[in-house]
Amino acid sequence: MQVLVVGAGAVGLAVARTLAIAGHEVIVAEATGAIGTGISSRNSEVIHAGLYYPTGSFRAQHCPAGRRMLYEFCASHGVPHRKSGKLVVATKPADLPRLEAILTQAKKNGVEGVEIIEGTAATRLEPQLVCAAAMVSPETGIIDTHRFMLALRGDLEDHGGVIAFNTPIERLAWGSGGWEAHFGGNESVVVDAVVNCAGLGAQSLARATAEYPCDRIPPLVLAKGNYFSFSGRPVFSRLIYPVPVPGGLGVHVTLDLAGRMRFGPDVEWIEAENYDVAPARATAFYASIREYWPTLPDNSLAPDYAGIRPKLTAAGEPPADFMIEGPPQHGLPRMVNLFGIESPGLTCALSLAQEVKNYLSA
Repeated sequence: MQVLVVGAGAVGLAVARTLAIAGHEVIVAEATGAIGTGISSRNSEVIHAGLYYPTGSFRAQHCPAGRRMLYEFCASHGVPHRKSGKLVVATKPADLPRLEAILTQAKKNGVEGVEIIEGTAATRLEPQLVCAAAMVSPETGIIDTHRFMLALRGDLEDHGGVIAFNTPIERLAWGSGGWEAHFGGNESVVVDAVVNCAGLGAQSLARATAEYPCDRIPPLVLAKGNYFSFSGRPVFSRLIYPVPVPGGLGVHVTLDLAGRMRFGPDVEWIEAENYDVAPARATAFYASIREYWPTLPDNSLAPDYAGIRPKLTAAGEPPADFMIEGPPQHGLPRMVNLFGIESPGLTCALSLAQEVKNYLSA
């Protein structure tokens, strides 16, 4: 079967690799001139353990499974990563019930090694940390996302797959010969199946698909996450997360494999793509960080970068799960759309790829 995968981010490449290994002829259409230029290039590079996600959700299903697959993939492909561990902190006693609820959910999700420790024990692990209690997540880690995507691309190409760069798909239509994908004005290609991994462009591609039911296309809500870098040497050896906030996981400590320490992301609801980080947002960052690191020095944060979460619900609405739409949902043959693949999409990528393969094999 010849499959067109739209989007060469982490999830698109994982899907394409999995399908190529399964023996399909795979073409990846990427609108830009390189892999991973969208959502995949602007995240925390965290390998999530699977702590928070509601029972029965796609996130709860794919995050722990994807995390285990990802660590195995990194080890077998030489992808730089580190199982650094993470502390989710209750900065005040009032946060303890939420922390205990996260522990309960993490255990339901099958996350290994999680436990709550007292604040004094947390401070022994991280001397700069001040909190009432913390949940230890030893399976959380960090990864070099670009090297991961390069490894996925290598496997894809080793199994005969190709990537067509600078090829935005403008229209899709099902006909007697299969799916006709139009690009570059009058040019087109006919394939047997299509997988929409277009990230922020997934809804637009669905709308450009002939006879796709409009009521199956969810809204696209843009939630920008800003990051600030720390000017000094890192003071934490683990990732430090507060208990979650509406729309995200709170301003947390992120570490990269080069030894740098950053803080973010926050949640900024926006109407259009915009990756500028406003220096004035540092004021709220200082206040949030000092809840668990009171000695954060003045003038130590600088605007770094921003990413955009492709959410399906707006501020104040219950958070939506990943949305995976195959023929049983939308009624069109051999097409799978992935909407709202935000965090922990990177961690879930290899597991989501298996899900897509199952849809196309049904």
